[in-house]
Amino acid sequence: MADRGFTSSTQAVPAVGSVPRHIAIIMDGNGRWARKRFLPRVAGHSRGVEALRGTIRAAIERGVEYLTVFAFSSENWRRPADEVSFLMQLFIKSLKKEVSRLHENGIRFRVVGELSRFEPPLVNAIAAAEELTAGNTRLHLTIAANYGGRWDVLCAVNRVLAKTPGLAEVSEEAIDAELSMSFAPEPDLFIRTGGEQRISNFLLWQLAYSEFYFTDTLWPDFDADTLDRAIASYRERERRFGRTSEQLTAAGNVGRHA
Repeated sequence: MADRGFTSSTQAVPAVGSVPRHIAIIMDGNGRWARKRFLPRVAGHSRGVEALRGTIRAAIERGVEYLTVFAFSSENWRRPADEVSFLMQLFIKSLKKEVSRLHENGIRFRVVGELSRFEPPLVNAIAAAEELTAGNTRLHLTIAANYGGRWDVLCAVNRVLAKTPGLAEVSEEAIDAELSMSFAPEPDLFIRTGGEQRISNFLLWQLAYSEFYFTDTLWPDFDADTLDRAIASYRERERRFGRTSEQLTAAGNVGRHA
């Protein structure tokens, strides 16, 4: 599944730049945004699509290469059936509406997750969008839908074992190559909106050395200014990857800029 040859941050030290190459976001707070306005929860989800559109534009303008967002977790099926149904309809409606715009703007679109539980029209729309945008490189936009980090690692291990029956030991490199996000470098910056401070089974393997940024801003209110604050916080971090500050100084690298 790997097509870019990216190496795990526990195996090699990645380049560090002033702008995160890859940003991953948990878009949390749609329901609370709606409740504060005495609106149904689904109104928050609709407004959240607009926030995502603005975030994609802002990411491109700031030079981000990969943007991965958590749209629907494998645990979200526990939500009320009518809300889940609305989310599925919103997904397919938004996808059909936005795919041409994504393509025109040079954005490659992917969905990662267990898609077999989705209805055929949605699965087909996802496949068509991925095929249409496959050659684009301006921004790699990935939607995690019916995704779980534990599911991701388990599937990767099972694929490694299936390819090499009787394998005595599974290596980190082998797992890395079979993960659903193997086409992307690990996230430099992880953002969660809505005030919660947990990763909720999102990219468990890939977030090992990511910088975390939590904000009370509810997702429908997330905008370019909020993204800038997250990136500014990222720039102040010393990214050591197991090394000491003295080592970074001696190498002429403070850990914040490449």
